[in-house]
Amino acid sequence: MNPVQDLMDRLRKSGIPLKDEVAESMQIVFIGSFTDFELDAFWQDRPVPFLITDHDAAKTISAPHMIATLLHHLELRSGQHVLLIGAKGGYLSALIDDIVGENGMVTVVEPHPAVLDHTEERIEFHDYKGLIRVLPVRALEDNDEITRGVDRVLITGAVREIPLTVAGMVEEGGFVLGPFGGPIQQTLLKRERQGNDWMDTELGNVVFGPMDLAEAERDPLDPQALADHIEDALNIIVELVEIDDETVQRIEELVESLRGMPSDIPPLDEDATEDELVEHPVFELLMAEMEWLQPMWPLFGQLLAIDIDSPADWDDDEPPMAGGHEDLIP
Repeated sequence: MNPVQDLMDRLRKSGIPLKDEVAESMQIVFIGSFTDFELDAFWQDRPVPFLITDHDAAKTISAPHMIATLLHHLELRSGQHVLLIGAKGGYLSALIDDIVGENGMVTVVEPHPAVLDHTEERIEFHDYKGLIRVLPVRALEDNDEITRGVDRVLITGAVREIPLTVAGMVEEGGFVLGPFGGPIQQTLLKRERQGNDWMDTELGNVVFGPMDLAEAERDPLDPQALADHIEDALNIIVELVEIDDETVQRIEELVESLRGMPSDIPPLDEDATEDELVEHPVFELLMAEMEWLQPMWPLFGQLLAIDIDSPADWDDDEPPMAGGHEDLIP
């Protein structure tokens, strides 16, 4: 049995929703056209990298179960126009093109320049059925770039809200599908447009990397990034363990203190000395709060490691995910 068919059989047996047209497209569109990395992880239902950044983080094509899940909930039909925000190396756009067919259109918008270049190059290997366009993110602000109404929007990275420019493109009855939430955990939502209202359908908790890969490349001691992560971690922790109100308030005050710090604090170099670390303003703030924060820090440390920890040295067979993420449905 070939590895694609074997993968499809295992996904079905595990209960993953897998439509016939999605399975057929995954057998037609060769994943190897979109990455030069080994495909063993993909056949084992794990994300596979397609690009390593200058900061040694890997941008990935989602695990097959997540791809099947997203395409299932997109409810694709022939002739639709699908807006894909976040290229995933071009693989998803090729699958969608195969499903929506010769009268369909796929518009890919990608914020990261290196990912954009990779996608433009690799999509040329795909045998187009309809029309695929790969555009920089500024195209969302240019009405002349996206002239046809959008039936479906798929967002492939964590966001908090639908961008207003995107919301205005969605046709009546169309919808946006994506991971909505903070940097550590999100909810997969289908947000359907009905007149001026949006009707939400929750589809489970997910863990996705940031929409813009540049966010995953920020300094771990960037105060704004750290504030976002601590706030998101707190929301998860209070659902798991009982924390007294005073501690919750102090954590919230720490988040506000981080957000109030200057945005131009210089990042730490990889070869920064211990003295330079100790004198870093963010480190100083954390140490000043450590007396009361220390009992909580192991919990925060585990959750923050999901997204912040991205070591510079890695095994060629196991590059780190961007920000440590591997998208999943728990």
